[in-house]
Amino acid sequence: MRALVITRHGPPEVLKVEERPEPEPGPGEVRVAVRAAGINFADTMARMGVYPDAPKPPAVVGYEVAGEVDAVGEGVDGLAAGDRVMGGCRFGGYAERVVTDARNVVALPGDWSFEEGAALPVVYATAYAALLRYGSLREGESVLIHAAAGGVGIAATQIARLSGAGTIYGTASASKHEAVRRFGVDHPIDYTSSDFVEEVRRIGGATEPLDLALDAVGGRSFRKSWSLLRPGGRLVCFGVSAVTSGERRNLLAAGRTLVGTPWFNPLRMMPVSKSVIGLNMLSLWDAKGSLDEFVEPLREWVESGQLRPVVSEAFPLERGPEAHRYIQERRNVGKVVLTL
Repeated sequence: MRALVITRHGPPEVLKVEERPEPEPGPGEVRVAVRAAGINFADTMARMGVYPDAPKPPAVVGYEVAGEVDAVGEGVDGLAAGDRVMGGCRFGGYAERVVTDARNVVALPGDWSFEEGAALPVVYATAYAALLRYGSLREGESVLIHAAAGGVGIAATQIARLSGAGTIYGTASASKHEAVRRFGVDHPIDYTSSDFVEEVRRIGGATEPLDLALDAVGGRSFRKSWSLLRPGGRLVCFGVSAVTSGERRNLLAAGRTLVGTPWFNPLRMMPVSKSVIGLNMLSLWDAKGSLDEFVEPLREWVESGQLRPVVSEAFPLERGPEAHRYIQERRNVGKVVLTL
C-alpha cells in the first residue's frame, strides 16, 4: 500500500510516498480503506522532531481518518466491510490502509464527504474535552479561543456557541476575521498587530473579563491568557505551537518558548481561585482506550445538522509536503486533509 512517510526530521520535503506492508486487524480491531486523512499541527511538529509522542522516523503519522471498513478482526460486532466510517487511529493515518480499535470508529453521516469525516474525530474530541469536559464551560460564560481559524479553533467556536457561551473572543490574522465571525466568534482579534490582552480588556470592559481560555500557543501566551481570567476562571493548555519557527527544528525558538512558559504555584493560585488544566488527547486516549467519551456527546448535534466540520483544503497524498507547508504558513481557515 502507499503511505506518506516522514523519512527523517526536517522540512516538508522529507515527506515521501512509499510502499508499506498492509496492516492486518487483530481481535477487536478494524481495517479502514482510507479515503481522507486529517492533518494536525502536531503532525508538522512530528515531522520537525519536536513532538515527543510521535514515532521516530521513518514513520507514518496521522490520527484521524475517514473511509470504508475493508476487514474486521475477531470479536468485532456492528461493523462490516463496506461500512462508511470516520474515526481515530494511533498514528498511521497517512496511508491507504490503517488498523484501529473498533471502538475508535463511528458511522460517517450519509451526506458527509470523506474529507469532512476526516476533519472531525480528534479535532472535535479535543475541542469538546477542552471546553466542556475539563473547561466546564457554562451557559453565558465568556471564552477566549486562540487560533480560532484552525481546525480545533473552529470546532471549539461551534461547540461553544451550541453550548450557550456568552461572549466568544478569537485570535486570528485580520484576513480571517470575516470567516471566524461566520463560525460564531463575536470579537475577532488580530494577534499579529495588537496585544490580545489589551484588546480583550478593552472590549470586555474589565481587567479580568474571561471565564475560560483555550490556549495551544504556549510560552508567554499561557501567562497572558491567565491574566484575563476572573475568579473561578479556567485556563486549558493543550499545545505549544510557539516552539516551532520555520520549517525545521529551531532550538532557539523552542528555548525562548520554554523560558517564557510560566510556573503556576498552587499557593498563588488558591487566593485568586483560578485553575490551569493541562490537556493531552493522546494520553487520555491511551488511558481510556478510545475517544468515545469525547465524541459520543457530539452525536446529537451532528445528526441534527447543527455541527459540521469546515474543510479548508484537500491535498492528494502525493502533495503531502505542500499540505504541511500550507498549515505551517497558517493559510488555512478550517481543517486541512489528505485524500487517497
